Amino acid sequence: MQLAFFFDQTRCTGCHTCVVACKDWHDLPAETVNWRRVSTYEEGKFPHVRVSHLSVSCCHCANPACAEACPEDAISKRPSDGIVLIDPEKCSGCRACEDACQYGAIQFRGDNGSKAEKCNFCSDRLANKEAPVCVAACPMRALDYGAFKELSLRPGATLNAPHLPDGLQTTASLVVKSK
Repeated sequence: MQLAFFFDQTRCTGCHTCVVACKDWHDLPAETVNWRRVSTYEEGKFPHVRVSHLSVSCCHCANPACAEACPEDAISKRPSDGIVLIDPEKCSGCRACEDACQYGAIQFRGDNGSKAEKCNFCSDRLANKEAPVCVAACPMRALDYGAFKELSLRPGATLNAPHLPDGLQTTASLVVKSK
């Protein structure tokens, strides 16, 4: 089974609660890394304007380009649920994975000797039968998670949302209901 995130763009208000919850749960520094990011897009011309938000983390791709690019074999895909994980003990900080990820999910804290890091799908919470913290924190219930096949069957679900890179090569495990 491949776990995936579901993002309902019609519900998101751009509040960044998912970002703050992730930073708090994982004790991430405020200035350097964001394992989950919310982007805002303004489109159109007056009087026909629209604003949309996009909440994205690591997409835990079926064919992760980051893992393929890693010369240290520090990035692996967990067979039981498809979560892509980084082993900081193996990571040399070469940044090859950062260049390979089209979603900007892999980040470094900026200091010399920094190791690659990214969303781990709150694997610690999943082990306790809890939802990822970004999903649990979303006040508008715009985020959800589950089996990729089930999420992709939801009404309005798409795999090619506006403002997302084409995931055909990596097969991103992100399902979006576009606005």
